[in-house]
Amino acid sequence: MLIAFDFDGTLSDSEMTVLLGEEAGVADEIDEITERAMNDELSYAESLYARAELLDGLPEEQVEAAFDRVQLRPGAAEVIDALSEAGHHVAILTGGFDDGVAAALEREGVSVDTIVANSLPIRNGKLTGEAEGPLIEGTKDTALEELAGEVGVEMDDTVAIGDGANDLPMLEVAGLAIGYEPKPAVGPHCDVIVESMTDLLELLEAKAVL
Repeated sequence: MLIAFDFDGTLSDSEMTVLLGEEAGVADEIDEITERAMNDELSYAESLYARAELLDGLPEEQVEAAFDRVQLRPGAAEVIDALSEAGHHVAILTGGFDDGVAAALEREGVSVDTIVANSLPIRNGKLTGEAEGPLIEGTKDTALEELAGEVGVEMDDTVAIGDGANDLPMLEVAGLAIGYEPKPAVGPHCDVIVESMTDLLELLEAKAVL
């Protein structure tokens, strides 16, 4: 099977742009934009470009300091390991940033098969105020469908796990849609909702995924 996780708000309770905003002194403004996007009040692309613009000029060492604070939720590494050991293809599809995802996984000593993420360009040692990547204008349904085709998995054999409005496209096309503490606009579109990694592990066992 193909198991696709969102990252911020799902595998991690960190929000990368907020951590970056704390380094830049604009955390409140970024948090407000993030919440509007997760509640489907603002398109993800609009929200990400607006947040990236607020980070314009942030020095690279402060970017790295923010990414060093990104952490997996308790139990997330165990879930990833269990899925990998069961022979499933584990992916992270996130509108967040590849360097932050990689740093969090490395700290926990865990890995996944595929990461599809965005990035924040750096020029002359500082953020440019721009964002780039496949999941800004592109959506997670397309990413999930393309990945399923690449690994030879039918869509009925995919599981998507997410919490925010930008996860809705992949939740709607996945064989099993799991909401992880989903936002109010997202919950009704999920087949099942979990509140912890322990709940998720038990659900995957009950569904014979593990």
